Amino acid sequence: MGLVGAGIGPSLSPALHECEARQLGLRYRYVRMDLDVFGVPPERVGEVLARARAEGFRGVNVTHPCKQHVLAHLDDISPDAAAIGAVNTVVFTDGRAVGFNTDRSGFARGLTTGLPGVGLGRVVLLGAGGAGSAAAHALRGLGTTDLAVVDTDAAAAARLARKVDAEHGTPADLPRLLAYADGLVHATPTGMAAHPGLPLPEALLDPRLWVAEIVYRPLDTALLRAARSRGCHTLDGGRMAVYQAVDAFALFTGVAPDADRMIRHFAELVGAEEDDRAPSR
Repeated sequence: MGLVGAGIGPSLSPALHECEARQLGLRYRYVRMDLDVFGVPPERVGEVLARARAEGFRGVNVTHPCKQHVLAHLDDISPDAAAIGAVNTVVFTDGRAVGFNTDRSGFARGLTTGLPGVGLGRVVLLGAGGAGSAAAHALRGLGTTDLAVVDTDAAAAARLARKVDAEHGTPADLPRLLAYADGLVHATPTGMAAHPGLPLPEALLDPRLWVAEIVYRPLDTALLRAARSRGCHTLDGGRMAVYQAVDAFALFTGVAPDADRMIRHFAELVGAEEDDRAPSR
């Protein structure tokens, strides 16, 4: 198995998948296929996919910025992936490359277990890319009736809003939209190690809002720190990362992994990284 994306050196997916495979007694290798290392732009992700297929991979996960570019290189896609317009898991079977989306189920399960009981009626989604699209469909499935999609790319926000029957806008609309929202879901690259910073002014983070992050590298983003400092309930991107991996693992192997064990593995991996970064005394 593998992970296809750009700047994926810090990804915990290889260790997370391989730890669970060992527990299940499976021979399982999960490798990074980094476009930055290969010198390949996202538009040519099909070349990386073809390489994995030729080398006998069982399948690959697909991450930023390739979840939509990969669509043109597949033989078939699942109904969920077709509705979302993005693929994060490709399975090679019977000579065909079939695309799936486990981000939707991963986000939904992460939100309901990580922020149980929060209001879901009115939500602002910041980010209209592949991860944002998965979150939008998940929120609709969870009962969000008033959804607003915001992106610096107004056309992208409008396209996603049409798909899920939502309002749309640009960051300039955030003060108005957040004034009436129950929660905020952040699904842009801002906050990743390569894209540090806040995706919106801190003053807009009202204490009555819950804030859910999709970025998980780093796990504790600037947005989450700012939201906590202002009294918001928060959810990091770790649960979505684990639960989408749970579903992808099952697609790759046909074996259902232990989700609770994978949550514990993830916490151990993050903890080990934090220990490595701690200054020596």
